[in-house]
Amino acid sequence: MFLPTTKEELQKLNWTKLDVILVTGDTYIDSPYIGVAIVGKMLLNAGFKVGIIAQPDINSEVDITRLGEPSLFWGVSGGSVDSMVANYTAVNKKRKSDDFTPTGINNKRPDRAIIAYSNLIRKYFKNTAPIVLGGIEASLRRISHYDFWSNSIRKPLIFDAKADILFYGLAENNLIELANKLKNGEDFRDVRGVCYISKEKNEEFLDLPSFEECKSDKQKYIDSYNIFYKNNDPLTAKGLNQQIDSRFLIQNPPAFYNFDKNLDKIYDLEYERDVHPYYKKFGDVKAVETIRFSITTHVGCYGECNFCAIALHQGRTIRSRTETSIMNEAKKIISLKDFKGYILDVGGATANMYGFECDKKLKSGVCEEKKCVGISLCKALKPNHERQIKLLKELRTLNGVKKVFVNSGIRYDLINEDKTFGDEYLEEIVKHHISGQMKIAPEHTDDTVLALMNKPSKKVLIEFKTKFDNLNKKFNKKQFLTYYFIAAHPGCSEKEMKNLKEFATQELKITPEQTQIFTPTPSTYSTLMYYTKTDPFTKKAIFVESDLNKKEKQKEILLTKTQQKNFKK
Repeated sequence: MFLPTTKEELQKLNWTKLDVILVTGDTYIDSPYIGVAIVGKMLLNAGFKVGIIAQPDINSEVDITRLGEPSLFWGVSGGSVDSMVANYTAVNKKRKSDDFTPTGINNKRPDRAIIAYSNLIRKYFKNTAPIVLGGIEASLRRISHYDFWSNSIRKPLIFDAKADILFYGLAENNLIELANKLKNGEDFRDVRGVCYISKEKNEEFLDLPSFEECKSDKQKYIDSYNIFYKNNDPLTAKGLNQQIDSRFLIQNPPAFYNFDKNLDKIYDLEYERDVHPYYKKFGDVKAVETIRFSITTHVGCYGECNFCAIALHQGRTIRSRTETSIMNEAKKIISLKDFKGYILDVGGATANMYGFECDKKLKSGVCEEKKCVGISLCKALKPNHERQIKLLKELRTLNGVKKVFVNSGIRYDLINEDKTFGDEYLEEIVKHHISGQMKIAPEHTDDTVLALMNKPSKKVLIEFKTKFDNLNKKFNKKQFLTYYFIAAHPGCSEKEMKNLKEFATQELKITPEQTQIFTPTPSTYSTLMYYTKTDPFTKKAIFVESDLNKKEKQKEILLTKTQQKNFKK
């Protein structure tokens, strides 16, 4: 069933009042790909009455008052993407489209959506139930952070939103714990994965530099972020305090992860895999085209690309679903009336991290001074694609399936390093799971920039490309690699972009098309570099391009076809 969105739907369920109302910056898509849908279904399964208000009009009471007032809490999310990222490009131009909005026109998600929705609730419901923030916008803005769009250090979001509680990371189980505590009138301040405001700090927690220190001293801000980043693993993290004016942000240690069957329970819930009829009448939603027929196999990512926030939000430990759960979901997709035989994606943040992890990390948590992958692979990590190979083969055998695509990102360095099953996995991908092109993300080819990104060297890319090309020749397939690159990342000047252009022309034999300008999103190491103009690992100054026109020029250097003539041998 869909969660109710109107009074009429409440009446059909014989519900007089909701326990929880979820407010989101996306339209309401009931899918295991959508965080609000997952949270809503889990709360419903735990016995709570839950409703959803999607993309409410912030200039009217009509939407926000539609379901009345919840008895336990309001759950507020900016949606599947930080609202400022959703609304503005890397050069601060307003985006015209939004894949999570009916008709695709970007006219429903307000800037700083969580603040806007929290203010909307307070405006029409005085002394209301607690406001609980969640989702990626809340998670990555939970401490004092650099905000690119205002070019300033902003306070933790819970302060600006004047909210009561903030949930960070993937803390679905702990949200149920919170709901039960609020229902029973119990103190919620011991729940893992939450932040709250206090007049006093927790003496057992670590102290971050204060908001004022972060704002006035860039070295203090670097120190703050380093402490923050190192305390995100449930097995090793300590709680954090940060003074904000005369009060304190308190961040409890992270929620423990769901593994195997406990993770399955989330994805085994019944989802409609479609837009709620109330919102569907307003127009088609582009995001549904992909996620309706796609399967999440795991959560988390240990890639730790410095420009990416997935590891910080989902965690650096891979949690894989069981094959049984995945196959059951595939059968549900096959049964959908408009399924045409194509499963559009099987994967996660990185598709080929499914099914293996570092034993040491599973037992003791992430290493403080080591990264699993990046410039090189940690020797303790043993890439093994065997489980994913078997899974993909099983999915292909299902009646009604014509093709199974792997469109999630693939780490080619993991394929190269898996000496037992890597070549077999790539062969499976080439033969069965791509159509015309395979997407990979080297991001750059200059070794200095790659190091700042925490990405492998161009030698690793060439080794992989050779394997890919040879397999296509072997099987007489005309398939190609599509490369994603980033312009204007910290450390990258026009010189490095010209080097990348030369490499792409001479070695990759392409004119790149998939290129984006680096966006300093909240709570990443690359954003820290952008703001401080410092490599936080070496403490050395680095070049940072901050001029918007020059950022565009870096991108043009890579995309302009006429420049190829400059690089002929």
